[in-house]
Amino acid sequence: MSFLELHAVRKSYGPAVALAGVDLQVPAGSRTAIVGPSGSGKTTLLRIIAGFEAPDAGRVTLGGQPLADGPNAVPAHRRGIGFVPQEGALFPHLSVADNVGFGLARNAPDRAQRITELMQMVALDPAMLARRPHELSGGQQQRVALARALAQRPRLMLLDEPFSALDTGLRASTRKAVAQLLGAAGITTILVTHDQAEALSFADQVAVMRAGRLAQVGSPHSLYLHPTDAATAQFLGETIVLPAQLSQGWATCALGVIAVNDGQRKGPAQIMLRPEQLQLAPVPANAMDTDAEACLGVVEDIDFGGALCGLTVRLLGNPQIDAPSAAAALLVRSPAIHIPPVGATVQITVMGQAHVFVDAVA
Repeated sequence: MSFLELHAVRKSYGPAVALAGVDLQVPAGSRTAIVGPSGSGKTTLLRIIAGFEAPDAGRVTLGGQPLADGPNAVPAHRRGIGFVPQEGALFPHLSVADNVGFGLARNAPDRAQRITELMQMVALDPAMLARRPHELSGGQQQRVALARALAQRPRLMLLDEPFSALDTGLRASTRKAVAQLLGAAGITTILVTHDQAEALSFADQVAVMRAGRLAQVGSPHSLYLHPTDAATAQFLGETIVLPAQLSQGWATCALGVIAVNDGQRKGPAQIMLRPEQLQLAPVPANAMDTDAEACLGVVEDIDFGGALCGLTVRLLGNPQIDAPSAAAALLVRSPAIHIPPVGATVQITVMGQAHVFVDAVA
């Protein structure tokens, strides 16, 4: 059952359309990531859910209760929604204890106990309560901000790019800790981010925004492997998009004849592979003609990335394949221990199936 529902939500700022009719359903207890390029409308959508802005049109309901019906909206402080902004936005002149307990009544008898519980909930030592924000690391500041948002026992938690200021290692560990915490508490959560990897790893449901609309909504796995179009595919990660001719579950393309995930379509189409689906095997000079149907290429460049490296491979034309992009260069992701040197001739093997985009014509 959907806990948060948005129906035909629209918002404009003068002539600029920020949201052009957004429909979204968020299940109770789930984690949803809204991802998209700058200017796509994701932050505006989050602010409307929080109550910081009202939509021009459309409805927002939470737990069956209306929060907004066009410009008529429930004020933010009456929505029971927690909000963690970018970089935490802690009060620098207050202690950690006062930051965490900012929304709690000063004369509440259990205030100190509640603050300690919140610190433990976000895996912070209560001994830090007397510190000021500048005495904490970036990850600790974000956890304090989360504790402050949790203090009011929110029905819904909104996270507005809360990990963007952290370095790579701390960002990953903090994101994982926050996801586990919110999951254990059963709090429905929405994360807004421009980081595709962050969205895919954090969420149960990913919503991709483009030009004020939701281009696609689904599980991280389905969006990464089965995007509806090339623009969505390319936003969610590195892609190889090729024109192809389809027939009975197979595609003839620059990589030869490869399996696709659509056995019904026929004729021209666009297909997609992820770089990690391609495997390279060195080809000895005296074995060049052993397999006339093999897809061959030459390694032109290597971007060493440690565990996983990026290789630019220029395809060698295959006279048996009528493909306009047969001389194109492809990006291949390969473990460092197996990478061939620049200039090496390699055989390219496709792992799994290629994905066929919805549009029928390439």
